[in-house]
Amino acid sequence: MTIPNKFSDMQNSEFHQFFVEELRDIYGAELSLVKALPKMQEASTSEELAAAFYKHASDTQLHIENLERIFDLLDEESDSKKCKAMEGLIQEAEEIISDTEKNSYTRDAALILAAQKVEHYEIATYGTLKTFARNMGHTEVAELLERTLVNEKTTDETLTEIAEDFVNSQAATE
Repeated sequence: MTIPNKFSDMQNSEFHQFFVEELRDIYGAELSLVKALPKMQEASTSEELAAAFYKHASDTQLHIENLERIFDLLDEESDSKKCKAMEGLIQEAEEIISDTEKNSYTRDAALILAAQKVEHYEIATYGTLKTFARNMGHTEVAELLERTLVNEKTTDETLTEIAEDFVNSQAATE
């Protein structure tokens, strides 16, 4: 008599497959973002914003490693999927760089806007994926997703602080 394997049955479910596809999508997003952040750092006027982008690039590498660990835990291939949403957000950031004056706080304010759009996309994605993982009983996966979610929220708060502390007021006087 064969005993049913609950994990194997779950892996074949439509919900689980959707979950894995969305993990691949955010994995692709993070792989794209880690390449874009140094360009945003270089385009920054203020040292504080450049440092925030540098830190976020480092954090993004950790997010990539967390996702690779999640794929291992789920016994899934860590294939990335092209994330159209992130592609659009990065393209928007590149347009901001080309459309704003170099060494201006207006550029920094615009870069913060672009970066916060990215953060909000990531926060929504990681929050939902964490909930999916919990619903399927993937406790360790949910914990890894929670860690990344907290980090994304912290990055968003840091960007807000930089904008509110001086970038927006400096931009308004240019």
